[in-house]
Amino acid sequence: MKLGLQISRFDWPGSPANTGPKLADIGRAADEAGFDSLWVMDHVFQITPMLGPVDAPMLEAYSALSYLAGVTRRVRLGAMVTAVVYRDPGLLVKAVSTLDVLSDGRANLGIGAAWYEREAHGLGLAFPPLRERFERLEETLQIAKQMWAGDRKPFHGKHYHLAEPINSPSPLSRPHPPILIGGGGETKTLRFVAQYADACNLFAHAGNAELTRKLDVLKRHCDALGRDYATIERTVLAQVDLRLGAMTSSEVIKTCQDLAGIGIQHFIFSLANVHEIKPIEVIAREVIPAVAGMG
Repeated sequence: MKLGLQISRFDWPGSPANTGPKLADIGRAADEAGFDSLWVMDHVFQITPMLGPVDAPMLEAYSALSYLAGVTRRVRLGAMVTAVVYRDPGLLVKAVSTLDVLSDGRANLGIGAAWYEREAHGLGLAFPPLRERFERLEETLQIAKQMWAGDRKPFHGKHYHLAEPINSPSPLSRPHPPILIGGGGETKTLRFVAQYADACNLFAHAGNAELTRKLDVLKRHCDALGRDYATIERTVLAQVDLRLGAMTSSEVIKTCQDLAGIGIQHFIFSLANVHEIKPIEVIAREVIPAVAGMG
């Protein structure tokens, strides 16, 4: 079982004056702990009320990831997940390719159809109707595949037109930075996973029975498209709180065991009080060794 850390809050004591140094501390600690992946949310407003007030500190994702690339050495880096309509696809592919080159081949493209209407309207970002967002998501996936294959022929879709999709330098990851699609929509999202992606990402809070059902839907899409289901990494997203009285490391291990039992391979979670670093150290000491052989 792989473990991933998502950094979802930047309102630790002393911010914003200490945001850079503290983010570096978290990144280095996760890297040294043995986390397989490190993620930031692609949001410009905080998710409220779940994670704090709407105007709580929130960093732009690819700027933060580039910073983390400079302070880490082995952990893979990505946005959980990029809102497809916030960046035109050519620029997005360039951003992920740049991250991959500067991190020595450690970038992931996490992407989804976008959902946070308030932040989009708040900052004047594109937020078309859901149907169009999915159309744009599919075209973006097609463009990413084409550009990462080195194919420079013009792309003409319904929403995007690229006259010269040149991508230089090419990513170091081969054949390209892994593509993860977030969401559990059964008609489009999971079909896109089967057709275009290297990984899916589902919400762990749905429960193992529902996760199993979603994976069965993904299998059916794979069968229909002739895709080998085993080539898709199955990931979930959750929150873990190791503060006294909330959750123990043994419970985290048990969660990993249960997830592995239904076919999940990569458990990605945010950590309460991650800025204190101690929760990362507990995961490194007590959880990572225990779950290494699972899945």
